[in-house]
Amino acid sequence: MSEARRTPYPPIQPYETGMLAVGDGHVLYYESCGNPEGKPVMFLHGGPGSGCSPSHRRLFDPARYRIVLFDQRACGRSTPLGSLDANTTPDLVEDMERLRTHLGLGPVMLFGGSWGSTLALAYAERFPEHVTEMVLRGVFTGRRAELDWYYREGASRLFPDEWERFLAPLSEAERADPVASFRVRLLDPDRSVRATAARAWTDWEARTVSMRTLHDAVGGFGASDAAIAFARIENHYFVHDLWLEEGQLIRDAGRLAGIPGVIVQGRYDVVTPPVTAWDLHKAWPGSELQIVEDAGHAFSEPGTLDRLLVATDRFAG
Repeated sequence: MSEARRTPYPPIQPYETGMLAVGDGHVLYYESCGNPEGKPVMFLHGGPGSGCSPSHRRLFDPARYRIVLFDQRACGRSTPLGSLDANTTPDLVEDMERLRTHLGLGPVMLFGGSWGSTLALAYAERFPEHVTEMVLRGVFTGRRAELDWYYREGASRLFPDEWERFLAPLSEAERADPVASFRVRLLDPDRSVRATAARAWTDWEARTVSMRTLHDAVGGFGASDAAIAFARIENHYFVHDLWLEEGQLIRDAGRLAGIPGVIVQGRYDVVTPPVTAWDLHKAWPGSELQIVEDAGHAFSEPGTLDRLLVATDRFAG
């Protein structure tokens, strides 16, 4: 008889919240939850551009962790919402260091999925001495092949119906480069044009993120200010190749030697296929790769969630 899968810890509220000015007009929302004297862990949300949610607090034992969550530049509760100015990967890495220092933390554990894994790797390769462990999920490193799989050809072959809906706002000529073409629409001065593009952009993700279609995540969400901000920021990063050199995060993974890491990867992840997690694992000395056979990309899928909770419990010390 198989062992029951883990479920999240009970809902909790922050014991501390704040707004941290990080320069260039950006102010970050942050919160601390759990045990103020516990092991510090920094949660890195996906996107880029999505923001944190209460469910993210529940991935850690609140009796043993000091859980730090923050909304990255221009998304969630950070301000100004949707701003693309001074919004780059190096900026976000420096923001993490500013926040760590502001909170008086020593070395921290990092937890990140999808784009959160990208940012965790970028930070850890820049400041390896400030990272104790990492738990990564649905690994994304921003290589051209990874972006082309999802926004040119690859995922489109598995979801042809959703791909057609995704491309619907674009002309035939524009469909040759969807990321560049959506950028023009997401920057249009007419809010209705931006909202239509944002809805298509966000629906494509919502329809492909899980092995079980998240119907409740699709639809009106696409027209909200938060959704427009999310689509604008994510597209902004992808247009600029995430301000990373091609293959940089895999190339420099040797810098992570001595940092224990668990990589949890859905076998049927269409957004960030397992080959990237495999490449990272091979390049990161001492990392542990766990393939979840019945999961896609979403952290909430039962098999993935179970592995993540087991990993955070293991590292709780």
